[in-house]
Amino acid sequence: MTRSRRAVNNRIRGPQSALTEFLASQGISAADIHTDHQRRVREAEEQAAAEAEGEDKENESADDGEDPVERKKRKRKEEKALNKIKQTKEFKKRKFEEQKDFGSDAEDDDAIARQMMAKNKPLPGQLENCELCEKRFTVTPYSKTGPDGGLLCAKCSKEMKDDEKKSQKAAKKKVPAQRGRKRQTESDRMMGDVKPGAKSLVDACVRKVADVVNDVEDFGDMPESLLDRMSQILSKKRVLTPRTLNLFLRDDVDHIDVYDCGKLETEDFARIFAHMHHLVAVNLRFAGQMKDDAIRYMVDKCDSLRHLQLGAPNLISEDAWLELFRERGSQLESLKLSDLQGYFSDVAAIEMAQHCVNLKRLKLRGCSHLTESSIKSFANLPSLEHLTLSVAQMDTTPDTLIDLITKLGPRLKTLCLEGFDLDEDHGAESEDSSSVDTSNAHDEVLHAIHTHCTQLSKLRFTGNSHCTDQAFATLFSAWNNRPLKLADLSECRWIDNNDPVGPEDYPVGFASEGFKALMAHSGTQLEELNLHSCRHISHKALTEVFDGDKKYPELRSIDMSFVSQVDEEVMAGICKSCPALTKLVVFACFNARGADIPPGVAVIGLPNAQDNIVIQGFMDDLLTKSMA
Repeated sequence: MTRSRRAVNNRIRGPQSALTEFLASQGISAADIHTDHQRRVREAEEQAAAEAEGEDKENESADDGEDPVERKKRKRKEEKALNKIKQTKEFKKRKFEEQKDFGSDAEDDDAIARQMMAKNKPLPGQLENCELCEKRFTVTPYSKTGPDGGLLCAKCSKEMKDDEKKSQKAAKKKVPAQRGRKRQTESDRMMGDVKPGAKSLVDACVRKVADVVNDVEDFGDMPESLLDRMSQILSKKRVLTPRTLNLFLRDDVDHIDVYDCGKLETEDFARIFAHMHHLVAVNLRFAGQMKDDAIRYMVDKCDSLRHLQLGAPNLISEDAWLELFRERGSQLESLKLSDLQGYFSDVAAIEMAQHCVNLKRLKLRGCSHLTESSIKSFANLPSLEHLTLSVAQMDTTPDTLIDLITKLGPRLKTLCLEGFDLDEDHGAESEDSSSVDTSNAHDEVLHAIHTHCTQLSKLRFTGNSHCTDQAFATLFSAWNNRPLKLADLSECRWIDNNDPVGPEDYPVGFASEGFKALMAHSGTQLEELNLHSCRHISHKALTEVFDGDKKYPELRSIDMSFVSQVDEEVMAGICKSCPALTKLVVFACFNARGADIPPGVAVIGLPNAQDNIVIQGFMDDLLTKSMA
């Protein structure tokens, strides 16, 4: 054991003795190394002493104006404070850390103590100079710290506190909402939820239930209005699945509203009618998986069906449509079909017009296989009061629409003709074209509305590029019809790439004169106005209608998107003339970016519009009204 330990020691000493021999061969000894180290330490101490002496001389020169007695007194207090600091645990901890980090190069005790003393604040009752105004004051426990670490007097503290409050208030006002929250707010505005401020407790609860819907087993006795709201939110979130559909299958309600059936399977539609065979109203949107079996099951089980709305049911065959109209057509009061690109053709439409004699509301939108024959058959519906058509083909003539309006117009309460950019040449060749001036056949459609429609509360005439502004003005001038509540004349404008402005003497599209006639006729009762892309309305007409003096007390929603003449002046006039306004859509109205927005108005399409909300004028108006 001893022999092995000795061998290990020899192995350790081997390299050391080799290093000693090498240093000796180079003329280097341990004594020389120790001497050089002592010399470097001595030189460093001498240099530090010289620097300290220089600092003392500078301090003395700086204190030449100070009384010698006061100087000695101050130095004595300083030394006493330094000694007191050296006795503290914090000093010993600081010194230990300095030695641990820097070793022999660590600062001396006086330097460390002076640094600590510089950071220490004067105690309450002591005198100190204010960092900002340099005024001498007595330190209190409530003295504030200045920007550079010094103390402030009472006056400067108050001023600094006021400045901080102002800066915090400005920062709070300019801080944008969180990205996710701002996106949700804009989404709510696009969906029509434009009420400012916090959501109601009921709405907040419904949204919370929608977030955890996969953990919900039953909605219980939830009112029908909240059940519909729940369906809207779940459809918007794309979480309405066969499992969540079970929550809406209730025996105590007679209608079903599913706004997104995209995740439902074919058998889920039959399951709806099996659980709720007493349905009166069916509303199924995006029903792409609905097939003939589901339609036939509905025809067989739902004896009380009165209202039917289907969206995109393109897998239903023509035979199934015919069976539906023949079996249940006589009891239907409203029929709404949209986005039908499949088997719904003229045969099914004519069969519907023949059997659905009690229809009061008909809406066909995006049914691409319908032609002029279908539109002619709709004129024979005896009870129709609400008509929406967006099925125009290239061969649709003005005569067809004129005949339709002539027969149905006296009973109609709402009329929506979307995208009927009529084929005038084809109309000139039709059999009944002799009764129409084909050089102005499109205007004759507006003249027919003016003559035969006397009970309309809603008019939507969109996507036309041939009707003239004078015809629109004539439509609303001396019109024997009550004021409209909804007017939609969007995309009625001249279209020609070679001549984007169009004829100036005889404007084509819904322009200035038509706009002024509309507001003169219906401005007092109008609630919604859509002038999207009506780019021929002049700035003069806009400021004349919305001048701030004329009032439109019921107007709540306006769409002025792509009306290039809308600027800050027009925006201000709209806000003054429409006291009930809650929603204003102004996409591509780039001249209105600096407009002031009154509280309670949701502006959509204008970047950072909500940052321009003005409170002062709004409060002044409230005070004026209250005093009056």
